[in-house]
Parts: sequence; structure tokens; C-alpha cells
Amino acid sequence: MANKLDPMDLKQLLTLHLDGFSNREIGSTLGISRNTVNGYMRQFKSSELDFKELLELDEGSLQELFPARTTIANPRYDELMRFFEQMHQERHHPGFTLQYHYYQYKQSAKHPYSYTQFAEHYKRKYKQPKGSMKLEHEAGKELFVDFAGKRLHIVNKETGELIPVEVFVAILPHSQYTYVEACLSQSQADFLSCMNNCLKFYGGVPKAIVSDNLKSAVQRASKYEPIINRNFKDFARHYNCVINPTRSYSPQDKALVENAVQLAYQRIYYPLRNMTFFSTEELNKEIKKLLQTYNQCLFQVKQSSRQELFQRVERQYLKPLPSSIYQLKEYRRAKVQKMGYVYFSPDKNYYSVPYRYIGKHTHIHFTKTTVEVYHHHERIAFHQRSSSRGTYVTIQNHLSSSHQVYNSWNEEFFKKKAQQQGAYVYEYVCGMFQQGGMYPEPNYKRANGLLLLAKQYGEERLNLACKRAMYGGSFSYRRVKNILENKLEEEALQTELFDSNHTHIPEHNNIRGAKAYQ
Repeated sequence: MANKLDPMDLKQLLTLHLDGFSNREIGSTLGISRNTVNGYMRQFKSSELDFKELLELDEGSLQELFPARTTIANPRYDELMRFFEQMHQERHHPGFTLQYHYYQYKQSAKHPYSYTQFAEHYKRKYKQPKGSMKLEHEAGKELFVDFAGKRLHIVNKETGELIPVEVFVAILPHSQYTYVEACLSQSQADFLSCMNNCLKFYGGVPKAIVSDNLKSAVQRASKYEPIINRNFKDFARHYNCVINPTRSYSPQDKALVENAVQLAYQRIYYPLRNMTFFSTEELNKEIKKLLQTYNQCLFQVKQSSRQELFQRVERQYLKPLPSSIYQLKEYRRAKVQKMGYVYFSPDKNYYSVPYRYIGKHTHIHFTKTTVEVYHHHERIAFHQRSSSRGTYVTIQNHLSSSHQVYNSWNEEFFKKKAQQQGAYVYEYVCGMFQQGGMYPEPNYKRANGLLLLAKQYGEERLNLACKRAMYGGSFSYRRVKNILENKLEEEALQTELFDSNHTHIPEHNNIRGAKAYQ
């Protein structure tokens, strides 16, 4: 039988035979050859059942009893099928190839088929159909991102040169709400800038970002454990989400964004074909208009638009955006100097770190506005980046206690400390700074030395010594120290004796009074 008949045709064949039709008439009626009818009739007659019993069988039973096969004797084909039955048992053995077994078949067969026919017959006999899986996408779970394969162009105003620009495409798979943006390249800076704008467009953050294996996102691709780019990891940490790159050479993993790219060609690329743009800002402004129209188009089946599905369903499942956008980070290494600062080479500046890290090796993470210093993956310092060069940026808490005190030295600092030790000490310190002139630093040392005398001699003696020293009109540390060393602070001053009502001449028997000179 050259033709294959299904069970319904077999029942029609049986019915016409019982109605008295000849094999030629049955073939003419059913549109099949007489030889095919003859072959089936021989099978019917060789069956243990008569024609009426065969007609009462269901279609499955009839198919099992009379499978389609050829009645033409073809030993060449039969020989090939027998070889396949033996060969197929070895299909799971490592190194199995059709080419190897074809050489064996060619040596053993009398009239072998060509290799092309050999492979085709094997695929027909042992079909392995591949199915596609329908994925159900949860709202707010994933965001698919990719760059379009085809580029748009902007024009250089001065030269008229066409500059190709990349097109970034992102899609939320549940609502299929799409974002498109043009950028100059696929570099990390442009890619992460597009990602920032994309999440701002959606107004939230998904649980995971599914990216292609482009260099800006994946440092090393792998089917099982890809290595994510360091900046992209920081981006995900900043937005509190995870990165899930697709498998290499598996476009089905991001089929929706591939489809979104194709639709972008139709809805965005094609309307822009006759327009001229001189900057990416102008281009993105027009893309934004076309994108809004595209997202508002109704689905044919769902009877709602991408934007409507996003607003009604998916938006509520997105996590909130952080207070600030992610800034691209760069990295440097630096050793903490003896002063407690790290040298930041891009700006030639110095930034303070806690003094206990002096001599340690650190990593500097910096953006356009901030500088962070890490030691063993722990952040030990955070500074706002200084725009001026050659400056020392200091946080007082980073300094040791002695350095903190030294940095806090000024006139008010010493006056405040002197006031706590007595009124005369305060007046004396004020006099020091009045005589100090325009450069007060030497007086810091004198005032500090003066106040430290209280530890050795006590505050009361220091206060009296300052009182005695002020009568000379000279304010110095050495003067007060000499008074304290010689214990002169409690002796009466010469002016005090003159101002008193008592004579300053001591009483004596040899001294004559005023009456002796009358």
C-alpha cells in the first residue's frame, strides 16, 4: 500500500465492500488506487474477524490491527530499517554519530542509500519533536532588558556625518509595558544611565532584572553561574533587586524583549525613518511620543493596552524607588598615610579615615559627588567629593584625641578653658591674645602652657599668680611660672603697701618721731 489510510477510511472501505462494491469501484469512490484497496482486502480476509465484526471495532483497535505499510516488496528499505533497529539501541552511548554508523551500513548493505537519505529516513523513523513552553510571568517579578540589533542615527551639525546610536529596550513581561531610549554606546555609563531612566519611567523596581550577556552587564557568561559586572552588582544593591542574566545562545529566555525589539522596529524605527536629529536628546524626545502611542495601543485579545494593564495590575507589585539614583562608581587603591589620610589621585586630594587604619591598604569607591573608603569590604569613611585640587578633607572624629584637641585650638577655646580656672586666669589669657598681634599661633602654646600649670600648682595658686603677674603689664608664661616656683603669689605687692593707711616703715626703738625735728 503506497497510501496511508486512517481508521475512518478503513471503515468506509469495509462498508462499501459489504454493499457489494468491487475493489476497482471502491478505489474510484474513495480516490485511492486499486492496489491499495487490494492490499487492505487481503489483510481483512487474513484477519480472524469477519467484515461485520471489523466494522464494529473502534478506530484505535482498527488502527492497531491494520497499520499502514507498503505492500511493494522493497528489500533495500527493509534492510535499512533492520539496521536502524540495531543502531538506535546505541544512541545514548557517548560519541554516537550518524556518520559513524553510516560507514558501517555502507559496508554491509548491497545497495546502500546515500548519507542524506540515510539521515532523513532515521529522523522520520525516530522523530524527537521539541515543544515550546508557555511561561506565566508574575506581576512585578522581572524586567527584561536588551539592546536592539539595529541602530538609529543622529547627524553631526558641523560635518554632516551620520553617527550611529544604540537603542535600549526594556519590558515588564506581565503587562508588556515597554520602555525605549537611545544612547551613544553600550558602555557601562550609558547602560546604567538607561537603567536609571528606565526604573524612573516605571516608578518602581522589580524583584529581578533579566539582561542579555552584554559586557556592560556580565563580566563572564555562563550557563549556570555567570559573573556579574561589579558596577551592575552595585546598581542592583542600590535598587534592592537581583540580576539574572539569560543563558548563552538561549534567546528563548528573553523572548518577550526580543519581540519588543521587533515591535520597536515597526512602531518607532519606521516612523522615524525620514526624520533628522542632531542629538540623542532630540531623538529621545520623539521616541517618547511614539512610545506613549505604542503603549496605549489595545491588545487584540485582552481588549486593554499595555499602559492600562501596568497601571491597573503590575505597578502595585513594584518595590519603591530609593531616594537617589545610582551613580556609576570607579575604583582606586590607596594606603593610609601617617597623617591619617588617603591620597585620591584623580583630584590630587587627601581624605581622612579613622586614625586606627594608619598603614592599612584600602579601596576607594568614588562617583561624581562622593568618595567612599573601604577596608576589607567595610566602609570606614564617607566624604563629599571636593571640586578643588590639593585640599585636605577632614572629619574631626577620624583624628586621634590629641589631634582633635589640637585642631580645636583657637582664641575662644583657651578663653573658655581659662574662665573655668578663675577670673584672674581669664584676664591674663585675654591679655596674652591682645599682645599677640595678627599671628595668634604662638599664643596658643603660651596659653596652653599656662593652663597646664594648674595641674602642678593648683588652680588657686595659679589664679593668685596671674593676679600678681598682671601688675607688671607683661603677659607671658615664664612670668607666671617664676612666681609659682618662688612662691611669690601670696606676698603683698609694693603698690598695696603704699595704698594702705599704715606706714610701710617697720616699728623700731631707734626710730625718732616727728617731735624730734621741731
